[in-house]
Amino acid sequence: MQLPRLVLAAPSSGSGKTTVATGLMAALTGRGLRVSPHKVGPDYIDPGYHALATGRPGRNLDAFLCGPDRLAPLLLHGAAGADVAVVEGVMGMFDGAAGRGEFASTAHVAKLLRAPVVLVVDASSQSRSVAALVHGFASWDPEVRLGGVILNRVASDRHEQLLREALEEGGGVPVLGAVRRSADVVTPSRHLGLIPAVERDAEALRAVRDMGELVRAGVDLDALLTLARSAPPLPEEPWDAEAEIAALGGPASTGRPVIALASGPAFSFSYAENAELLAAAGAEVAPFDPLRDEKLPAGTSALVVGGGFPEVYATQLSANTALREAVTALAASGAPLVAECAGLLYLARSLDGRPMCGVVDADARMTERLTLGYREAVALSDSPLAAAGTRLNGHEFHRTVCEPGSGPNPAWGWRGPAGASRTEGFTTATLHASYLHLHWAGSPGLAHRLVRQAAAHAALHPV
Repeated sequence: MQLPRLVLAAPSSGSGKTTVATGLMAALTGRGLRVSPHKVGPDYIDPGYHALATGRPGRNLDAFLCGPDRLAPLLLHGAAGADVAVVEGVMGMFDGAAGRGEFASTAHVAKLLRAPVVLVVDASSQSRSVAALVHGFASWDPEVRLGGVILNRVASDRHEQLLREALEEGGGVPVLGAVRRSADVVTPSRHLGLIPAVERDAEALRAVRDMGELVRAGVDLDALLTLARSAPPLPEEPWDAEAEIAALGGPASTGRPVIALASGPAFSFSYAENAELLAAAGAEVAPFDPLRDEKLPAGTSALVVGGGFPEVYATQLSANTALREAVTALAASGAPLVAECAGLLYLARSLDGRPMCGVVDADARMTERLTLGYREAVALSDSPLAAAGTRLNGHEFHRTVCEPGSGPNPAWGWRGPAGASRTEGFTTATLHASYLHLHWAGSPGLAHRLVRQAAAHAALHPV
């Protein structure tokens, strides 16, 4: 399939590629183009800004979580009907999964997508040296097609002239834009990175608009579109949730059991494909906001509570006693409950001393320590999500701890960086609660199993 596409990379984190990528998406959308936004890696936050910029769901392309063979199909699925796809990279261009070389890096994904790369360089503290930096990135891996450079945080016309002269002398990689340093474009951060767009409302919209104006003023959009259109056709077929479920034997239910999906500012971390797989497997997916809704969606037969920032909203979540009691009652009825990271904290007995749902026999609290990294995990117990022995890849990203860290039937086991084995999470026949973030496109059987369990509960508890 022919899909114009670009990957925006950077020499390192902190180069400003999120600002440039989001601004480029907004600027192209402002031209009337249908822009498909994508993000390399497991990040949930940047895709929220991408969605604001384009009006389409921000989607992730993670070779570790989904497998390298699924990335081009996932790109084509997300970009259905789009004029161009813009893919924001992760970390430095060649930084992959720890200990796995280039695997899951921006460079790896760009090669899998056969997409030209634009390097976003923070030029704020250099002039002629920029040519040596770009030359190194252009020559490191000949399989990566570096199609141009965007100079970011440029101080003045004179600074831009020096940078351009150096790169012209170095030859080979064209300058496609120079974005000026601006104190007006602000994307505030806290303990896990940028504050999600869903929490900032009008402020986030203004930030995205300002990013678009900044890029529009300093970047050659026509040259970028020409580069994007030079990408070769992709031989793969688009990823299809229904086809994935058909390969597992077809929908798990024809009765459309209702699976409630926590959403809103406290639980904004969710991959779009997870809900698509649940729907394809036969469920009716019903979003709700635990900060505002005092009841679960009517007819709820299963509950999914994904990631987010419940620690920021602990007081409000605790104060919503009616909903907490509804979740506790749902668990007591034998309905399947699935929670990851933030969801684990919400189902715990308490969070930073504030009462939560009490479904999980543990107490959670904030710490100063960041737990971060990919995990190759095996399910240690049967649960509504996975059968014991299931192997899959996940990702941890949190500054909280749960005490105890796992129950008598832990969810997962894996080996840490030093080789020590670790168990984590809580399971019963009807509960799966863990810190591990999962992208279900990499393991569609998770959705199929959960819908089957939801249908069984619905049959025993007709509305």
